[in-house]
Amino acid sequence: MESFKTIAIFNYDHETVILKHLLEQEEIPYFFENEITLSVVPMYSAALGGIKLKVHPSDFEQVQEILDNLNNPLKIV
Repeated sequence: MESFKTIAIFNYDHETVILKHLLEQEEIPYFFENEITLSVVPMYSAALGGIKLKVHPSDFEQVQEILDNLNNPLKIV
């Protein structure tokens, strides 16, 4: 896990729930730094720099695509 790098930062624990599910579906190894601390004391978010999504650099492109798809607005035909 030492080689894992930050690809995204979240302010609140609830913002990571769907992302965790998607990463597990794709079997991408990951971890969220500061997740436990901020789930207990959310007001420390600014002091700790948020909840940091860490992934291996070889998975950056795939994870970035997942993040981009999450940020796209809902399109109704």
